Amino acid sequence: MKLPSEAYLIRIYVGESDKYNGKPLYEVIVNEARRQHLAGATVLRGFLGFGANSRIHTSKLLRLSEDLPVVVEIVDAQEKIEAFLPGLDEMIKEGMITMEKVKVIVYRHNSRS
Repeated sequence: MKLPSEAYLIRIYVGESDKYNGKPLYEVIVNEARRQHLAGATVLRGFLGFGANSRIHTSKLLRLSEDLPVVVEIVDAQEKIEAFLPGLDEMIKEGMITMEKVKVIVYRHNSRS
């Protein structure tokens, strides 16, 4: 797969305990990105954060550590990202999505494996 040097990055901010059809939301997002043949997705787990309700989520307190912040990052061509967004709107009941133009420096696959 070849990515254009000018691509788009979406960041999807959700909670670790958020679900979609009984499955972890971040997992559903990554699987859907793969199904739609997007270039790749990465899930990052935060250890401290807050969202629209201003409630702190932290790994320091056991009772709050069950809903830590999660960010899913996906990079691909603008048209593929824009086609992916309507599905996210259906899946995400609470959270935030940002999008920005990025410059892709390297995107490689080792074809020898």
